[in-house]
Amino acid sequence: MRKELQQSREPVASRPDGSRRTLLKASIAATAAPLVLTSRNTEAQVVLPPSRATTPWVDVLPAADTPLTALASLTPAPTVAANTAGGECGRAAHQRYAELVPAVVGTPKLYQLTAKENPAWVFNANYPPQPIWGYEGHTPGVVTTPGPTIHARYGESVIVRISNDLPAGHNGFGSPEISTHLHNMHTPSESDGYASDFYRLGVGGATLTQGGTFNDHFYPNIYAGYDEFPATKGDPREALGSLFYHDHTEGVTAPNVLKGLFGRYAIFDDLDTGDETTGLRLPSGAYDYPLSFSDKRFDAAGNLVFDELNPEGVLGDKVVVNGKIEPVLNVQRRRYRFRLLNAGPTRFYEFYLQHQNRTTLYTYTHIANDGNLLPRALINQFRVRLAPAERADIIIDFSRFAPGTQVFLVNQLVQIETRQPTVAQAPGTQLIKFIVGNNPPPPDGSDPALMTSTQKILRPLRDLPTPAEIAALPVRRWLFARNSGNWNINGQFFNATAPMPNPIRKGAAEVWEFVNVDNGWQHPIHVHFEEGRILSRTTNGVTTLPPVHEQGRKDVFILGPLMTMRVLFRFRDFTGKYLMHCHNLTHEDHAMMTRLDIVP
Repeated sequence: MRKELQQSREPVASRPDGSRRTLLKASIAATAAPLVLTSRNTEAQVVLPPSRATTPWVDVLPAADTPLTALASLTPAPTVAANTAGGECGRAAHQRYAELVPAVVGTPKLYQLTAKENPAWVFNANYPPQPIWGYEGHTPGVVTTPGPTIHARYGESVIVRISNDLPAGHNGFGSPEISTHLHNMHTPSESDGYASDFYRLGVGGATLTQGGTFNDHFYPNIYAGYDEFPATKGDPREALGSLFYHDHTEGVTAPNVLKGLFGRYAIFDDLDTGDETTGLRLPSGAYDYPLSFSDKRFDAAGNLVFDELNPEGVLGDKVVVNGKIEPVLNVQRRRYRFRLLNAGPTRFYEFYLQHQNRTTLYTYTHIANDGNLLPRALINQFRVRLAPAERADIIIDFSRFAPGTQVFLVNQLVQIETRQPTVAQAPGTQLIKFIVGNNPPPPDGSDPALMTSTQKILRPLRDLPTPAEIAALPVRRWLFARNSGNWNINGQFFNATAPMPNPIRKGAAEVWEFVNVDNGWQHPIHVHFEEGRILSRTTNGVTTLPPVHEQGRKDVFILGPLMTMRVLFRFRDFTGKYLMHCHNLTHEDHAMMTRLDIVP
């Protein structure tokens, strides 16, 4: 039955938005398991039994995260316009390619990722092998979630060919089309992973000319502000650091990401170099380690479950770290940089570093937020809170621990439903165990002054305009609400093919007001293409500034209940269609997302 419904929906891929969503829901409904619902404020709440118990501290994560290796060539060779004859989906041509390549950003490095099913992934020793969707990269036939990490460098462009080899007739949740978004990257629109740029063989989204088996994403790796600062390939104060790529297919982002379609992307420059003997001398190599956290729910047999129909979503009660539940990471007695990512879809976290006695807490240094180095290192920190899609880079110094010491990264934030977290409560849930290695420790070339000096500038910020200049900027107001059981922005559900009525001019600066009209939800709002600076937050008539770690640039804005947030944006260098949406991925799918158009 499901196969017939999936096949019947294929022709609607090129129709206007709405028909695909309707038929998708019909397909899901045909196979959805019955759920127990309760009522709160007349809105359905999913009540599921807890996940099957797990066996902790059995799976050991690799000692280092090995980045994907660039290829000498791709077959067929990449082209500026879509190579539809060679199997590429019908994307728009790469923007400014002839101008930027090779004089500015060089001949692109070439990478290949293939979205595939792994039929026998094991989340935990107490769970059966089961199918997940992930990416093949390093080794043919090896499909992982998260996918391989890509290391890039400013001033060196890359093309990432992302092929779709997912099974069209699969069982369970998710949909085998893909559209890959490199979250937070300053990217031309045709390579941004727009929601209806989804594709597979014979199926193309409404904003593509046809389907295909792959899409070549062009990432020029220039700082935002290239037109203003061409000599430095953009404004170095706009540098990014810890990014991630994930599926963004219209209507099924949450299930596709939950099933495993995401990975990491780190970008370096002459300050954050990826070499701890240069620049800021941050931990690097094996000691620069990404940790990705995903909330998931499993049934009594240990199989991953999800309800795609419910606009409230499903709150996971098991946290998967780099694809494993309660894994171990063996560390050396030296400093590590951990790039923390809340990969979603729903749960918020508040992380603490805790001794095995469950009471003693240890400090760390917070150096980056949402992929950007902070203006100053925040030393002696005990906690960091992350909403879905937020990132934080922290440095933990394991040299203070005796060999054999066990310490844990724990989540102390209580959340019992998808609406929002409640309070932090000790001792929390242990998510990953660090076991400190024996002497002698390896050489540590990272800069110890970074850990002790609050004056160490990690990344200077462009000065904010004066209050008078800000007051003269145009203001856009965005209302985030719920109508007819679905989430919406300004009273509208997402329409992939309808350009915004008042488009954004390239080079413009604007103040955006995000308004949460609901008292029971938090919305992590993400704006594609450009970061913003929070100007103020107002709740119940009280206006406050953001905390110190959110006073720099951000791409995810946590909109609390009944809150109005004012954010300054600039839109530079490229034009085309982009997205803004809630990064609670179920909200995005149901359909709290809007199209943004940047025009010359």
